[in-house]
Amino acid sequence: MPTVFPVVFAVCAALCNAVATVLQRKAALTVPRSQGFRAGLIADLLRRPVWLAGILVVIGAAVCQALALATGPLTIVQPLFVLELPLTLVVASLLMHRHLPRTGWLAVTVVVAGLAIALAAASPAGNRTQVELDRWIPALAVCAGAVAGLAVAALRRPEGRARAACLGAATAISYAVTAALMKAATHILDEQGLVGFLTAWQTYAFAATGVCALFLLENAMQAGPLVASQPALTLGDALVSLALGILLYEETIRTGWWLLPQLFGAALIAAGVFVLSRMPFTQSLVAPDEERRTAGVP
Repeated sequence: MPTVFPVVFAVCAALCNAVATVLQRKAALTVPRSQGFRAGLIADLLRRPVWLAGILVVIGAAVCQALALATGPLTIVQPLFVLELPLTLVVASLLMHRHLPRTGWLAVTVVVAGLAIALAAASPAGNRTQVELDRWIPALAVCAGAVAGLAVAALRRPEGRARAACLGAATAISYAVTAALMKAATHILDEQGLVGFLTAWQTYAFAATGVCALFLLENAMQAGPLVASQPALTLGDALVSLALGILLYEETIRTGWWLLPQLFGAALIAAGVFVLSRMPFTQSLVAPDEERRTAGVP
């Protein structure tokens, strides 16, 4: 399968997630706010066509991600989700009539350039379709242990940068594991049909890890500033996915002196994401609770 297909599907999935974030945020601004959980929130949102459109786009993103993972290496697909944050800001500037400052556009350019350099230098290859259980067990055990350790470390710290960074890293690992399991499940669906898909443990495992990832993400956003959680989340997902692609699916990347431009590209991505996550525009869109906490609202 040509590399262009997983790249296109992955970029479409990132774009869909970006659009969904903006639509759901736009809908959330139209419903009554409260200082705690409110049982009627979902009922209010269900009456907002914009929110329903966001849910449909989320489903589209999941389909695109599954197609990307079914047609290409994990080491290509997951790093492309680095584009989700820049795309969210670009979409928001268009749909919500918000002004993205010049610094923001520069940071978006830096992230895209860094991603292009890193992937071109790495040149990931391979697309194994089956992974034996004896490969899954140690990989899942290590990842589960890391997530548990980071969660415990976060709980032992007060709200702030350290807690947000730990939860962001735990979320990144969970997202990477979810993608690895989803890739296996999509290949099972392709080779064994719906019955095989519904009876495979990978199907239920990726659903469970996906729910865990969302739970950790929400807590990371509430635990501290976005500038602490977002870099850990963005880079962690790409790095752990890279490791899982190599260890589980026997995918390959170029080594030797090629590691230098790969590290340079990763540094550009980190710098761009750091700048974007510090922008008030980003914080009001992605982590609105942070504004309330900064203002002293409980």
